[in-house]
Amino acid sequence: MGCSQLSVVLSLNFLIFAAKIKDMNIDFSKNSGQVQAVVQDGRTLKILRVGFVDADCVARMESEQNVYLLNGGRPELLTSGEYNKPVAVSALTANADGTAVVIKATPDGSTTGADSFMGEKNIADLAFLSYLQDFIERRKREMPEGSYTTKLFTKGVNKISQKVGEEAVETIIEATNGTQEQFLYESADLIYHLIVLLTEKGIRIEDLARELKARHKE
Repeated sequence: MGCSQLSVVLSLNFLIFAAKIKDMNIDFSKNSGQVQAVVQDGRTLKILRVGFVDADCVARMESEQNVYLLNGGRPELLTSGEYNKPVAVSALTANADGTAVVIKATPDGSTTGADSFMGEKNIADLAFLSYLQDFIERRKREMPEGSYTTKLFTKGVNKISQKVGEEAVETIIEATNGTQEQFLYESADLIYHLIVLLTEKGIRIEDLARELKARHKE
C-alpha cells in the first residue's frame, strides 16, 4: 500500500470514527460532567488505563483521533511505550445509559511491551506478530542504516522471497533431523522473513488470519 493509499484509508477511518461519536448518547449531566472510561488495546484486548472523560476529552478525541483522559480536571493526552507516543483511538463505544465508555486504542512505539497497566505488560503472544509487523513497517518507512531488515527491503522482493525459501528448507531439515529447539528457532526465522515479504507486498498478517478464517469449517 502506497503512502497516498494509506492516507486515504486513514482519512476514511477517521470520518467513520467521528460519525460514530456523533451518534453516541453519552450522558455528561451527572458526576460533574464526567463519565468513567476504560482504554483497551484493540489488538491485545489488554486494559491500558482506567479513568474519566468529559465532553472536552471526547471532542479532542474526535478532532485529533488520539486518546484523552482527565487529569486534575483537565484533558490530558495519553501516551505510551518507550517513546511516549500518543495513543491513537480506533473506536469508542458507550454503555446503554451513556454513563461509561470503552475506548479502543492502538498504541504505537513499543516493541517491548513497555506500555503497561498495574504491572501487566501490554503484549499477548499471538498479538506480538502484529506488533512485529508494525515494527517491520516502520523499518520500511525509515530504512535505518545497519538494520538487517533495511538490507532486505533494499534488495527487493526477489531477495526477500529467496530468504523465505531458504528458511523454509532449514525449517524442514530441523523438523526431520534436528532438535525441537532448533526447529523452533528456524520456524521463528521463517515467520519473520515471511512477515517481511508480506510487508513488501502490502499485506498484513491479519489478512492471513482473515483468509484462514474464511476457509475454516467446523
